Amino acid sequence: MLIAGLVLAGLAALIHVYIFVLESLRWERPATRSTFGITAETAAATKPMAFNQGFYNLFLAVEVALGLALLGARRQAGIGLVAFAAGSMLAAALVLVLSDRTKLRAAAVQGGFPLLAEIALLVHAL
Repeated sequence: MLIAGLVLAGLAALIHVYIFVLESLRWERPATRSTFGITAETAAATKPMAFNQGFYNLFLAVEVALGLALLGARRQAGIGLVAFAAGSMLAAALVLVLSDRTKLRAAAVQGGFPLLAEIALLVHAL
């Protein structure tokens, strides 16, 4: 189950890198606005917030990558960092859906792989 948990966390990291690209690099593009269901005016007004939020998502992905990189030299620390990062991703998804029920689909995309990763890592730990 360890391998499954690490792969799922890696997939979660890739999704968070993609979210970074959308929020920090492509926020005002029509395809991104369509993805988030916002107008050009809203995108322009929220660009600084989205830029910041995108980097938050990138940093979560980097935490997973660092955890995976640590597996060879510091196995337990690496697993712990991956679990912490996946837990943070899952918590962010929960905050998203609790703050706005219409964001359930986005929260599922953001939190699905982290949830599965946490379950697999927990099973491994037991």
